[in-house]
Order: sequence, then C-alpha cells, then structure tokens
Amino acid sequence: MKEIDARRVDAPNPQRSRALQECITKKWKKQPVNERGKPIRVKMHVKKGDTVVVVAGKDKGQVSEVEEVFTKTGKVLVKNINKKVKHVKPVQEGDSGQIKEMEFPIHHSNVMHFSREKEVRSRVAFKLNSEGKKVRFLLKTGEEID
Repeated sequence: MKEIDARRVDAPNPQRSRALQECITKKWKKQPVNERGKPIRVKMHVKKGDTVVVVAGKDKGQVSEVEEVFTKTGKVLVKNINKKVKHVKPVQEGDSGQIKEMEFPIHHSNVMHFSREKEVRSRVAFKLNSEGKKVRFLLKTGEEID
C-alpha cells in the first residue's frame, strides 16, 4: 500500500481508515500555502456536531450531523451521507481484499444548518448573548447553536 505523507493529512484519527485519509488530501496535489509555508485554511460556516441538511447532490434533503471538518480542503464529513463502495487491496500476503462501504467528505457549500424544532433550514449569524459571549444562531428561528 502507498505510504501517506504525514504532513498532508489532518491530525490522525484512529476511527478513519487509511484509504479515507488518502482521499481527503492527495500528496501529489499542491496545497496553497501562505507566506510562512503553512496551508491556507478555508473559512467555514459549520463545525463538528452541527445538525445540517444536504442542499445539493445525490443525498439532497437528508438531515444528519457533521462528524469531521477538513479546513485544508473546505470539506465536511457528514454521518451517513455520500456513501461509496471502496475496494481495499490486501495488506499482507495471504490476506484477501475487502469491499467496504464508507462515507466520503462533501464540500461545505452543499450543506446548510437545520433546526430540528421547527424543521427548517437556515443560515447562521453571530450575536452577543446576555453574558456578553459571542454565539452562533439560526437566522430564521433565532435558535442558538453554541
């Protein structure tokens, strides 16, 4: 199996498979970097744990939760969304290959926040709460996210 360049992959997560890590950032693709040589991060409106609805693609209309956010590529991994079949080669001699069904990341622009109380999707905004802390809230419902 190909060796993964540790500098190109986000922090290791034992629950993610090696194949998924390769698909997120290919080591032959050049990441745009800033003047310090660090990868440029994409500013996103979703965070891990947010409830979102898919607004484009084959899973359009499905509601789920964000499992992981990849700021280098601008993609999010959403639970039970964008499932694909991956054919995995055997690692050692004598082993047999596997066919795994796994979730792959989708672009953050293809999801919107979703309110389970009102069953409506909405954009997100910021405001100061009563303690003076900056919090995110849904524009349509006024429901606080953080």
